[in-house]
Amino acid sequence: MLRWLFLTALLLVTSLGMAAEPERLALWNGKAPNGDGTTDEADAFLTVHVAEKPNGTAIVICPGGGYGGLVTGGEGHGIAKWLNGHGITGLVLEYRLPKGRSYVPLLDAQRAIRTARANAKAWHIDPAKIGIIGFSAGGHLASTAVTHFDKGVAQSDDPVSRQSSRPDFAILVYPVITMDTTTHGGSRRNLLGEKPTDELIDLFSNEKQVTGETPPTYLAHALDDKVVVPANSQAFHDALKKHGVATEYLQLPSGGHGLNGYKGPMWDAWQKQSLEWLTKLGLNSTP
Repeated sequence: MLRWLFLTALLLVTSLGMAAEPERLALWNGKAPNGDGTTDEADAFLTVHVAEKPNGTAIVICPGGGYGGLVTGGEGHGIAKWLNGHGITGLVLEYRLPKGRSYVPLLDAQRAIRTARANAKAWHIDPAKIGIIGFSAGGHLASTAVTHFDKGVAQSDDPVSRQSSRPDFAILVYPVITMDTTTHGGSRRNLLGEKPTDELIDLFSNEKQVTGETPPTYLAHALDDKVVVPANSQAFHDALKKHGVATEYLQLPSGGHGLNGYKGPMWDAWQKQSLEWLTKLGLNSTP
């Protein structure tokens, strides 16, 4: 049983009306799996921002960066602070950069979701209201998490590994979705390597991986985005509708990639409407 799990529970218990200071946790304790039977001494980290008046909803936050870096400011801790203002616990994920190790970011995202469920009581989270949000390449990671998940290993000695990795909902903002022709080239190279097989391309083209079990998903994309073209969001939205999954797609008239640097009316629009969407689904309520 992992020692840090209980230390975290102790550190992050909050008294009524008082939020804990954000706490940064190592997810793997230096033995992170690479998906091929080997392990990595590097680690992934989760920074936990508990809202002052938590309403039970939590969201794992996946910053963008083309799978070659992490934009943890505007697409990470800034998002957590915004969520906190609405009673939502924000969990900023510093996932490992893949460098062609295609499964590494997904394993980290799954571990973050499992960790949130394992710590639900201490972090004032409803384990059935844990979602994921991602931006750009982080949006690809989030869309991978909602299309590739499992129930956990019930017999595991690790309390985290026993938890499901399925998010309860997703918010994808100017996301990379496909690894096919309309992808972002840098994200694809960093994730899949220089010469990926057709099988690997299909596996991580998440519009092809949607099923009826995929959780509800909200998407927002600027129509003038030249870096990650909006066809990515459209393809995922169409696949969700085809399988009867609740989805909403906000097509923003302008803002480009990054929506004018995380500010202005286009940025405000997706934030306002995504919260309204969560409320309609019963996943967000005023604390």
